[in-house]
Amino acid sequence: METSLTRESALELLYQYNQDDFHRQHARIVGGVMRYFAEMLGYADDADFWEIVGILHDLDFEQYPDQHCIKEQELLRAHGVEESIVHATASHGYGITVDIEPEHQMEKVLYATDELTGLIGAVAIMRPSKSVQDLETKSVKKKFKNKKFAAGCSREVIQRGADMLGWDLDELIEKTILAMRTCEE
Repeated sequence: METSLTRESALELLYQYNQDDFHRQHARIVGGVMRYFAEMLGYADDADFWEIVGILHDLDFEQYPDQHCIKEQELLRAHGVEESIVHATASHGYGITVDIEPEHQMEKVLYATDELTGLIGAVAIMRPSKSVQDLETKSVKKKFKNKKFAAGCSREVIQRGADMLGWDLDELIEKTILAMRTCEE
């Protein structure tokens, strides 16, 4: 998939609408995770595209949380961003804020990993190392079962994403930890 955007221009656009370091860091992490999955799943030629989608997926969240995945479509189009990116970023809100279903493998990966990166990040922060480098799937799975831990990370969305990909939950968690290891800041 071709795009006129570069990683740098996607980050500039993200920073225009997101001032909070947490949101900026989340976007960079999801971008890196998406790049990893593109390469791992045989889409290496599209890795830049996957990463840009990851960077832009929450473009509207900081300023328009009540219109998440709705307002970002308008913002992206106003900046002349390709419809493939508009669809991909919006599809991660499927069944939550929009009825745009993830169709492409890349959209399913974004749907499955967005919330999961938040949960994994929260588990990592609780560790002495504060890192995903030594994090194991069983530690994340234990916290996944505790609904009060990182309560903002929807377990239902994570499970639905794993199901969309045809992976079991352990496989999704393990692969996402490996992806996060490649882009830990």
